[in-house]
Amino acid sequence: MKLAYTMAPGRGDTDLVLERLAADLSAQGLRCCGTVQINSERANAGPCDMDVRVLPDGPVLRISQDLGPQARGCRLDPAALETAVAMVAASLSSGADLLIVNKFGKHEAEGRGFRHVIAEALAMDIPVLVGLNTLNRPAFENFAEGLAVRLPSDPAALTAWVEEVTTRVDEVA
Repeated sequence: MKLAYTMAPGRGDTDLVLERLAADLSAQGLRCCGTVQINSERANAGPCDMDVRVLPDGPVLRISQDLGPQARGCRLDPAALETAVAMVAASLSSGADLLIVNKFGKHEAEGRGFRHVIAEALAMDIPVLVGLNTLNRPAFENFAEGLAVRLPSDPAALTAWVEEVTTRVDEVA
């Protein structure tokens, strides 16, 4: 199974690393499928807005809800997340060299979100790289059954893993 995860130390750092990786891999000709997260600071200094870009060149979807500057609960818009999931699932069937999922989060931990797309990609022998945070790590490890590789958030290390596990269509033909 070709499943790996990465965790960067700072808030939002994993998002930046995966977004850059997806851009670099795409420029090298890899067919990346999945999502990368883009966080945008808000003018009123409240929590940032969270968007995901559906790979490779799909739309950008707002996945956060504006609950007000004092809100402390989860701001994820589950309907928007499921829209992104459906778009990625549809594009996965067209073929991909790699699935990138910006985050194995609360929804995935509870059996929703990208969980089934990750499983489908692995069943299709498509390598999967996910972003992870400490809170959801136990659920991810349970899901991965100990078969996931932890990668440093260093772009060179991530690229090396991708090169090791991907087989491009033109190399096989």
